[in-house]
Amino acid sequence: MMNRACSLILRRGISSHHCRLGKHDSLFRIHPSVFQALADNKPVVALESTIITHGMPYPHNLSTATEVEAIVRAEGATPATVGVIEGKVHIGLSSEELDFLSQFKTPVKVSRRDLPYVISKRLSGGTTVSATMIAAHRAGISVFVTGGIGGVHRDGENSLDISADLTELGRTPIAVVSAGVKSILDIGRTLEFLETQGVCVATYGSSKHFPAFFSPQSGFNSPHHVCTPEEAAELIASTLSLGLESGVLLAVPIPVQQAATGQQIEDAIQAAVKEASDSRITGRDVTPYILQKVNELTKGKSLQANIALIHNNARVGSKIASALSKRQKSRSTSQQKGNLDTKSDVVVIGGINVDFIAKGKTKTLLFGQTNPGSVCQSFGGVGRNIADSLSRLGHCPLFISATGNDSHSEAVFNYCKHMNTSGVVKLKEQSTATYCAVITDNGDLSLGLGDMDIHQQITEQYVSQFENQLSCSTLVGLDGNLPVTTINYVCSLAKKHHINVWYEPTDSDKACKPFLSEAWKSLSYASPNLSELYSMNKTLGIPVPKELPDSLEETLKVAVALSRPLLEHLHSVIVTLGAHGVLVCGEHKVGSINLQPRKQERKRELGALYYPALNVTAQETMNVSGAGDSLAGALIAGILQNRDTNSCVRMGLLAARLSLASPHPIAPSLSLNAVDPQKHQNWPEPTFIQIV
Repeated sequence: MMNRACSLILRRGISSHHCRLGKHDSLFRIHPSVFQALADNKPVVALESTIITHGMPYPHNLSTATEVEAIVRAEGATPATVGVIEGKVHIGLSSEELDFLSQFKTPVKVSRRDLPYVISKRLSGGTTVSATMIAAHRAGISVFVTGGIGGVHRDGENSLDISADLTELGRTPIAVVSAGVKSILDIGRTLEFLETQGVCVATYGSSKHFPAFFSPQSGFNSPHHVCTPEEAAELIASTLSLGLESGVLLAVPIPVQQAATGQQIEDAIQAAVKEASDSRITGRDVTPYILQKVNELTKGKSLQANIALIHNNARVGSKIASALSKRQKSRSTSQQKGNLDTKSDVVVIGGINVDFIAKGKTKTLLFGQTNPGSVCQSFGGVGRNIADSLSRLGHCPLFISATGNDSHSEAVFNYCKHMNTSGVVKLKEQSTATYCAVITDNGDLSLGLGDMDIHQQITEQYVSQFENQLSCSTLVGLDGNLPVTTINYVCSLAKKHHINVWYEPTDSDKACKPFLSEAWKSLSYASPNLSELYSMNKTLGIPVPKELPDSLEETLKVAVALSRPLLEHLHSVIVTLGAHGVLVCGEHKVGSINLQPRKQERKRELGALYYPALNVTAQETMNVSGAGDSLAGALIAGILQNRDTNSCVRMGLLAARLSLASPHPIAPSLSLNAVDPQKHQNWPEPTFIQIV
């Protein structure tokens, strides 16, 4: 899986469909209902599973889990209970999987440190707060509901027994809704440690008291408080917008009805803590031991209170998730309305796809009969992906494309609300472009079917309606799905008005389209992979090697040689080399390659810079379908922002890595802050190659 992911990190669009895993990869599996909710920008609430495997006895654990999920659904959100089953991290569990975990005899309590071991040994267990945060953030979920978080244990200043929940809150940008910290812990030092980690802590409701799980008061105040779901959503949105890479802890006091028994439970807790100490119970065994002992001493009242506060947290967390979703949609709608009246410095013309990935649960699929598996939907298309990327990186590109007037079209426009889609036409009696891939359990493509005919409706006549916007733009992006006549028309405008054109080929066959005529001489940039670069040269009648090279040395040599003829007219050729990285070819200037557009024709000294690919492991990879488009979008953004070449390329590499770790082709977390090269250390220096 790792080699396949690395080899495709910088590929794009339809050519990568055989590895478009969507909600499944080798380690993380997203339930179809969760994946669809995320794709539709609907509220999703993550839930942990140690409460199922370690927090309560059967059948209370199962009934509580199903009740909590029902509460989340009743509040209009989708529950995503996280658990590990046979070495796979499941984000969202079926009823059968919930039942399996609730009765499993030897479940592992899975924290951050345990994930690699549990996965390598194909074990099963419940995820703690820290492991659940990791999985939820990987899937793009912003709100996570739990009972209570871990903290600094009593005498923690000597034992250094500090829960991984606290450090995870300091490095994972997700909102955790809990009933505070259990009173068996050192609450004061826990709050101090959270402050050190940079975690924003707020009590939910009218009180400023920080709750202590079974009690609405711990003797400490929260640094902040929010009174409504809307205020909480605004706090979360602010945290995410700032790009702080730390989380938010929202502490919800236990309901008044159950708080009445708080003192009795507190007395039992103190007795249980002493007994655990006398019995020399330590580490991760302390909490489950104490909870079980407290349940015995209170004759079940602590369990009832525990269930009640979890139910309450689920209601509050779901309302917050819904408010956050509503806020994001409202801002996207406002942004799009503003986009309609805003002149774009960039225009992107290309395809939109609605993709269906059918993934079997067996290594071999039997045709002619029903096979067990799952189907998920996502949104792609090279042009759409690049416009999406630019929209998240400080630009407002006008996107020109075509869809059918069908349900797929409605889904596309709903997902793309953050983009300026005023140039996308709905065509009657046409079908929105769709692609269906049937994939085996190990990710191999068994069958692919595509209906891309509507791309041919992005005609010269339609695009010419936007001639004023095209003529005034700084840069126009084209993808290879467009008809040749449309590409030629845009290139003629580029020549007339001195417009920079970026050509993004989508596969080897379509790469040659501008090169069938003199149109290619009006391109400024092209970003082919090596196979597409071969196609461009062959179309121009330039000899090419019979086979693609294997070694890095030969790959660079061939890529430089094949880029040289194109640089007679193109300003820059960016060759994506898969697992090897990126080669930037163009004008050699002061030890670098000048990516900024030429202001006048002149004789140039040519050179190339080779940038190694970022290290991406199989564990980090969720989806390889949009990495190349993310790279291109971030490169374009960097060029438009007048950044130096190193910054532009590194922005692209970081954007590609974000895409790999997201279920979406363009990661929703993509932002200028997320791809800021200065926040990432130890960049390898690029290698300069002279072009003769």
